[in-house]
Amino acid sequence: MEEWSAQHFTDSVFHEKQVPGVGLSPRDQAAEAASLPIWNPSEPGDDAVPCSDPVQFVLARRKSRQISVRGIKVGGGAPVAVQSMCNTLTHDIEATVGQIGRLAEAGCEIVRVAVPDERAARALPEIKRRTSLPLVADIHFDYRLALMAADAGVDCLRINPGNINGEDRVSEVVASANDHGIPIRVGVNAGSLEKNLLDRYGGATPQAIVESGLRHISMLEKRGFYETKISLKASDVARTVVAYRLMAERVDYPLHLGITESGSLRTGSIKSAVGLGILLSEGIGDTLRVSLASDPVDEVSVAYGILKSLRLRQKGINVVACPSCGRVQIDVDKLTLEIEKDLAHIDAPITVAVMGCEVNGPGEAREADIGVAGGHRRALIFMKGEKMGLVEYADIKKNLVREVEELAARMTVDSVDAPGDGDT
Repeated sequence: MEEWSAQHFTDSVFHEKQVPGVGLSPRDQAAEAASLPIWNPSEPGDDAVPCSDPVQFVLARRKSRQISVRGIKVGGGAPVAVQSMCNTLTHDIEATVGQIGRLAEAGCEIVRVAVPDERAARALPEIKRRTSLPLVADIHFDYRLALMAADAGVDCLRINPGNINGEDRVSEVVASANDHGIPIRVGVNAGSLEKNLLDRYGGATPQAIVESGLRHISMLEKRGFYETKISLKASDVARTVVAYRLMAERVDYPLHLGITESGSLRTGSIKSAVGLGILLSEGIGDTLRVSLASDPVDEVSVAYGILKSLRLRQKGINVVACPSCGRVQIDVDKLTLEIEKDLAHIDAPITVAVMGCEVNGPGEAREADIGVAGGHRRALIFMKGEKMGLVEYADIKKNLVREVEELAARMTVDSVDAPGDGDT
């Protein structure tokens, strides 16, 4: 990259020329603004085109024991893991393996598949052989499917001990999990609680959900099994939040978060962000799935968005952008979407600020790793708080994308020589 002038620079450069009828009035300037290099200057007549800092909560994570789902540590202070579930027919090996591959590319760390019958169970060895993600088998009613899944080499069993019909069968599943060295996720869902609990509590209340979970945990503990994680899901935020809070006070097992049957991509994302955000901000949660009636890849994207908003995970680009207003003279919405799309391949934890005007723009852009703030004639590029240069509106995107890619490449080289996984 070219060497830039180290001269100090006043923000009056944003007021050199006002677009008629738009933005703030020019300020009186006592002296000329110091000179900064202009990146890719445009020819006269070129059309102008586009151009909050997330609150960092101080989170005290709930203390929980740690289990391992193959190589992914869950609980015990490990990063909150992102999980999704295939919506393919598991016996369709090609479709399932293909979807798992797309989930892995999106950053999914644990994937669950439904095992409703023997045909699905028989497909597991080949699916396991062809995927790198830890594989969770979702089992209901037929304990023999859990035994087949364990023998197939899955990395975790998701069961509800109360619905596999009998203490002897629970014992067999636990013995198999022990023999194969895999954990069990106890999954409690408000839609499938035991009838006696529904009668006692007058419905699927948070207290009923928690009691169901405690019953199932005790069935495993009686058999000396403690490699367990727990989920307590309802389709609404209030019951889910209260249930997890209650369970967090009762046990030290890691908790898998989710709002079940949350809805479409739009409504489900909102509901999940609210519910999971509340719990995560209280330090509750060790893995999560955003359950959407959408492509499972969308679940992963929304999950990382929730985690990044709380600074719990710092993987990939975090774009902060102004909401736009009458001061803005560039298309902030369009530019932000294009930058997110063009930088979707970046895994390095880089914050990019896209700000439209000279009011909050410079301050927000300075806080980012790389930022741009629009002015009346040109936009100002910041890197790590330093003013680097001016660009014409038409050149904002290509310059910003280039600088982010170069920074990501440097961070990747540095991470090779540093310990850790590069993800906070």
